[in-house]
Amino acid sequence: MLQEESDLSLIIAQIVQKLKGSNLYAQLERQAWACLQRPEIRLESLKEDIKEFFKISGWEKKLQNAVYSELNVFPLPSHPSAPPEHLKEPLVYMRKAQGSWEKRILKSLNSMCTELSIPLARKRPVGEQKELLNKWNEMGTDEPDLSLFRPVYAPKDFLEVLINLRNPNYENGDSLSFRTHLGLIQVPLKVKDIPELKECFVELGLNTGQLGIDDSTQVPPELFENEHVRIGQKVLAQQDSAAAQQYIRQGSPTALRAELWALILNISSQPEDILYYEQLKTNVIQHDLLVDSLIYKDVKLTASNDDYYFVFEDYLYQVLLCFSRDTSVLGHFAYNSASPPKSYIRGKLGLEEYAVFYPPNGVIPFHGFSMYVAPLCFLYHEPYKLYQIFREMYVRFFFRLHSISSHPSGIVSLCLLFETLLQTYLPQLFYHLREIGAQPLRISFKWMVRAFSGYLATDQLLLLWDRILGYNSLEILAVLAAAVFAFRAVNLMEVTSLAAAEAVLADLSTLKVMPLLQIFLFATVT
Repeated sequence: MLQEESDLSLIIAQIVQKLKGSNLYAQLERQAWACLQRPEIRLESLKEDIKEFFKISGWEKKLQNAVYSELNVFPLPSHPSAPPEHLKEPLVYMRKAQGSWEKRILKSLNSMCTELSIPLARKRPVGEQKELLNKWNEMGTDEPDLSLFRPVYAPKDFLEVLINLRNPNYENGDSLSFRTHLGLIQVPLKVKDIPELKECFVELGLNTGQLGIDDSTQVPPELFENEHVRIGQKVLAQQDSAAAQQYIRQGSPTALRAELWALILNISSQPEDILYYEQLKTNVIQHDLLVDSLIYKDVKLTASNDDYYFVFEDYLYQVLLCFSRDTSVLGHFAYNSASPPKSYIRGKLGLEEYAVFYPPNGVIPFHGFSMYVAPLCFLYHEPYKLYQIFREMYVRFFFRLHSISSHPSGIVSLCLLFETLLQTYLPQLFYHLREIGAQPLRISFKWMVRAFSGYLATDQLLLLWDRILGYNSLEILAVLAAAVFAFRAVNLMEVTSLAAAEAVLADLSTLKVMPLLQIFLFATVT
């Protein structure tokens, strides 16, 4: 009991400290001073009167949403004397593996720099700045020569690192239960089984209405859809983040999705947010970074070739170039197992006072990175709003898909969950694919790293991301990956090679996400 109270006090203190540096705190302070001039505010009941004013004026709800948002992002409290690295990642071997992986990425980036004789950063000449500013909204028409640039790494390179991950404590005498795991991921992490997943995703049950199922043409809209839309409008009117998060577990109506996601992520575009975006844009105009070419290359290789997303090419450049300059993103490294790369002023290597983070946001883009932004372009048409939503989605969820950690939503746990579900509930399929050299994870890994972006049809992808936001978890990605294998099990049992298995699963664009998840969790598997 005492421990719980201590943990709660620690969380409250940390959230208060975080909010004190926010725009909201300054706004609340201004409102409190302004309300002192009101005649109904009395000195003898000052505290209660100001509280009542905040409640009536809607500022209390804004404060509640900010606290709720912090609670969704905040790591669980650790022991007060635990070092900061434990907050990033409690397991030493995971931290070491992440450190080694980062060195490989930096080596790849530096070698590209050397080979191409291109600096990491340079100030653009005035003429070039004007040219970029003039074509800011049509950067997709620009065709720079990117033939010599290559992605720093691709998902398959990252998978090989995860496959070789080992807990040194298990080297000599693994426990019997762990030795029976025959997948590629060989680290002993706790992942949920089907009963636990059913309990976690209870709103996906067969007796609960779902957008993605109950809004089909065969089901009259008055049975579910109309009422669900009405409740959604009420949630938006109340401006309650917690209610929106609960509501979206059953899916979001298309017309309400953009507002609901913004409410859950606690994003309300204030004038200072627009100004901040413009400052980032100015930084892009003034300075050219090597990672800019990596961003261009990635968009050209992925989104530009996608039937759904090629029209958003300009938006992708704008958002990703600004993202690379955003130093506020560095804050998420407090709870991310990764660390931002450092660069040193020429001739000052190793001297910390001459070190800067590179890129300024600390995130080096990899092959497929732009696909985290592309689906959001369907929802948000103002670049500054699109940017805010993507940044918040990244620091809450997407960073976990390309860093090595033991977090339940981390990519290592997702891979292990996927393999465990297949091995436990579809053993014949799992063993067959393993025997023919087509380990299922080699096929599904790219889906999970991209959160299925670029693989599912956009309407289905947005229904899936509704649930990621609703449950504040990425575990549903692993469940869906296993459900896809279950759905194609008959065809997969007949293949005799990895190439044939990949061909069976090459096109996911016709799949309906919600029926797959429901059947896998609540109907087929027991």
